[in-house]
This record gives sequence, structure tokens and C-alpha cells, in this order.
Amino acid sequence: MPEIEIKDKNGKKAGQITLPEEIFGLKANSAVMHGSVINFLANQRQGTHATKTKGLVSGGGKKPWKQKHTGRARAGSSRSPLWRKGGTIFGPQPRDYSYSIPRQAKNLALKNALSAKLADGEITFIDEFGINKPSTKAIAAMIKTLGLEGQSLLIVIPENNSDIKLSARNIAGVHVACASDLNAYTVIAHDRLLVTKGAIAGLKGAAAA
Repeated sequence: MPEIEIKDKNGKKAGQITLPEEIFGLKANSAVMHGSVINFLANQRQGTHATKTKGLVSGGGKKPWKQKHTGRARAGSSRSPLWRKGGTIFGPQPRDYSYSIPRQAKNLALKNALSAKLADGEITFIDEFGINKPSTKAIAAMIKTLGLEGQSLLIVIPENNSDIKLSARNIAGVHVACASDLNAYTVIAHDRLLVTKGAIAGLKGAAAA
């Protein structure tokens, strides 16, 4: 792959780097990415929805009227789904929506997502943040300088950094993630990516098939 420009926090050129072809040089496969995204979203569902059947609705223990000779239809409970305040027929019940897909499929989807973002010019590489204490003002100024303001932005860092996370958490649309925690959904769900130079090595490990 050709060398990619790396910027500093002031938006000036800080060097160049050659990105790994096996991660950023793939031809986008929408089917693979779609399968991974659907899997991720399904696994996030709590599945705690519930409705009451006629056996769960309170009341209705007494037979409303005798079986015969009333001229009315037979009824065994006033909590029948046919009655007002009755139970629900075939309503949703708590269930587990999660399912697994092969690790290789997840990794391939991540690599495809990163390749697609790079091909669309939606990844900016930065040398380092140079932040040694939480400062929302400093991160906001840097984002504006890099021309990433007003877009959903995912900042990719090599390892957990509380200073950067605390600095970015109050900026609308900006999220921070470690390279090792990335997946296809988090990449696709953001308009732009801001990747530090040190995070590239972490991306190799996260996308290793």
C-alpha cells in the first residue's frame, strides 16, 4: 500500500506510515460486514420483554357463570384473551437473542470495515494526543483543527487511557475505543475514525484471523 500521511494534534504533517495490506487493503465485502453487524446487535438485546398470558393475569379464578342454560357462550375465566383485561395470546416472553459466529468471520468483517473506511477517506491518522490530564477543551480544539467537528467520531487508541476517555466523553458524537476492542459495528457506526499511530499495531492483533 502507498504511504499514508500522519498528522500531529495541530493538523500539520508529522510523517508517513505504510499500513498493513491485510487490514486496510481489502475489497469491501458487504455480506460479511452485514452478518457481523447483525450478530453484534442481536447480542446486545436484553430480551427482557414479557406479556402476561391468561395464567399470569391476576383474577379470573372463578367461573363467570354456569356452563349450561344461560343462553351465553361457555366461559371458564374472565381473564380469557377474548375478554377485556384478559391475557395476551402468544405475546413476547423473555428469551436470549444471542448467537455466535466464527471468530474468523468477525475478524474478516472488521478488516473489511477498516478497508472501506480508508478507501472512502474517512480515517485520519494522528501521531499522538499529547494529553497528560483530562481536558475536554483540548480534545475539542484538536478535533476542530483536524476538520472532524460535527461528525460522529471514533477515536482509536492503543490501550486504555482514562485521560483521553474523560476528555472526550462530554463531546457529542465522539467515542473512544481501544484497538483491541474494535468490531465491524463500532467502525461502521461512526462517520470518521481518528486512529493514533500506536493503535495500528493493536489493530493487527484485533483483526488477526
